[in-house]
Amino acid sequence: MAGLAPKLPLYRDDLDGYALIKDFPALVAQNFKMLMLTSPGERLMDPLFGVGLKRFLFEQNHETVHALIESEVSSQVQKYMPYLQLMNIRFFAEDNFLTVRIRYFIKPIKKEQTFTIVENYDLPRFE
Repeated sequence: MAGLAPKLPLYRDDLDGYALIKDFPALVAQNFKMLMLTSPGERLMDPLFGVGLKRFLFEQNHETVHALIESEVSSQVQKYMPYLQLMNIRFFAEDNFLTVRIRYFIKPIKKEQTFTIVENYDLPRFE
């Protein structure tokens, strides 16, 4: 079966040579993760791309910072992933870590997904 895109990070796969994403929810999840973790100026030829969540790593856990993150996520999704509808963005402070949970709806395939990342940048989780 043909793939839609390579899985990132790249790794070898016996079936396809390199592992491939073969369904749209997984592709959207990977693209959303890249949008969240890429810092503005990091992507060649498009210096405005990316939320850059790591920029907020040492900021205070305060409503004003939450609002800034929410605004940045909203504007980036609107510009680069207009086929998504943000449902909500929630912030949880647990054991000195800030967890950001973003629920979004993929309009073309009518599917809801959740992106979760912890401040220490463990691997993001999708539900």
